[in-house]
This record gives sequence, structure tokens and C-alpha cells, in this order.
Amino acid sequence: MERLSIGALNAMEKEEFVAHLGGIYEHSAWVPAAIYQQAPFQDTAALNSAMRMAVETATDEAKLALIRAHPDLAGKLARAGALSESSTREQSGLGLDCLSDGEYEHFSGLNERYKERFGFPFVICVRLTDKPGILAAFESRLANGLPGEIVEALRQIHQIARLRLKDLVGE
Repeated sequence: MERLSIGALNAMEKEEFVAHLGGIYEHSAWVPAAIYQQAPFQDTAALNSAMRMAVETATDEAKLALIRAHPDLAGKLARAGALSESSTREQSGLGLDCLSDGEYEHFSGLNERYKERFGFPFVICVRLTDKPGILAAFESRLANGLPGEIVEALRQIHQIARLRLKDLVGE
């Protein structure tokens, strides 16, 4: 992945800007598209803040679509190698791409319970935890109500986006 400077991003036309930042929020190019007119950004923190605000001020439907754009952890797409480049790198960093059959079945069961309860996939910033932490979060978050879980899923998504942006943009 080519690292960019904030100056290079600020100098881009909208189409290129969106193309470079479209994966920061999983399959949600609408986020950088929504903030393009705010350029130039002083630094990565300002860019991250603008993207976060675009999500926070979006409609409830857009927020749910953003959550639903995320893949299941250690799910079928991961096993098939069909995740986005960022998701593949993040999940493989914890070995979620090479689980034993028993571990895969355990994750699949948790994914299904979670999706049945909330209507969207379980999202967690895997770069800030480990397998036992993910499993504990699955169990504890299954006890949440829907409004609280939407807030938590978005919080996790913002953490993922912040780290992805940090990987992409150098000061």
C-alpha cells in the first residue's frame, strides 16, 4: 500500500481522493466523498475527524449500511480469500484466516447468534485485541440492546478507520 502525504491528498481531484480513501471505512466511499469539499486538511487528525463526523451525522440508514458493509470475523469470505485487502490483513494478523475447523465453527456460531440478534455483523477492531478478547467481546456484546450495540459497532469502526488512515497517510 502506497503511503501518501496529507498534501498529496489535499491536492487530489475528488475522484482520486475518494478512490484513495474509499476503503478507510469498509466499502463506504461515501464517507470521503462527503468530506472532500472540506479540504485542505491540516493533518491526518483533521482528516480523521472530518471522516468520523461524516459518519456520526449520517442518517441511521447510512450508519446501518456502514456496519453491514463489514465482513463476518473469520467467516466464509475470509476462508474463501474474498475480503477487502485491509480486512484480509487485519484478520490474518490474528490468525483468523487459518482457524482450525473447531475454531471456525465456534466463530461461525457466534457470528450467526450476533447477526440474528442485531441484524448486522459483529465488528471489532482486531488490531487492538486478540482471539480471547474477541471471543469475550462477542459474549458480552450479545447482552447489549440494539441502540447500545449500534453505538459500540460504530465506535469499533472508527477505531479501524483511524488505524487504516494512519497506515495510508504519513505526515
